[in-house]
This record gives sequence, structure tokens and C-alpha cells, in this order.
Amino acid sequence: MIDGKLEEAARTLGASPWRVFFTITLPLMMPGILSGVVLAFARSLGEFGATITFVSNIPGETQTIPLAMFAFLETPGAEEQVARLCIISIVIALGSLFGSEWLSDV
Repeated sequence: MIDGKLEEAARTLGASPWRVFFTITLPLMMPGILSGVVLAFARSLGEFGATITFVSNIPGETQTIPLAMFAFLETPGAEEQVARLCIISIVIALGSLFGSEWLSDV
């Protein structure tokens, strides 16, 4: 957690909200952000490996979004399909996050 007094001190010295964010808040948050990125990347590699190893990849039956992206990446000229699946997975992840936050507030 970032000490709000640091941000408040910067504001009393005349710093704009954007300057406070980029010079105080973001640098203090950076270790947490970087560790989250590393953990998320490691987790995604582990999940992908387990999925492709144990579930297999039968199109139309057991194919997941990451496996479909992997299959499209191996197909020449299928970058558009990969981008579409990437956007879909981001929308699903954000929807899940917002839904979770909304349900925790109710």
C-alpha cells in the first residue's frame, strides 16, 4: 500500500495529479506490478503446458482459446484470427474481473 501522505505532500507543493502519479505513485507501485507480470507469465506458461499435454487439442471438442491461438500461430497468414482471439480473451478476462469486483461489493 502506498502512503497517501507522500502524494498529499506532492500536491501541497504544487504538483499536478498526473505528475504525482508518474513521479510518486507509479514508481512506488512498480515492484508490485513487475512481480505480478512475472507471476502471471509463469502461470500462463504452466497452464498452457498442462493443457496441451493432458487435454490434447481436438478442434471443435477440447480446443481452448490458448490452444486455438497456438494452432493459428502455426498457420501462415492467420495473424488476424490470433489477434481476434487475443482480444476476445482480454474481454473475457476484464469482464470476469469487473464481475468479480461488482459481486464483492454487493
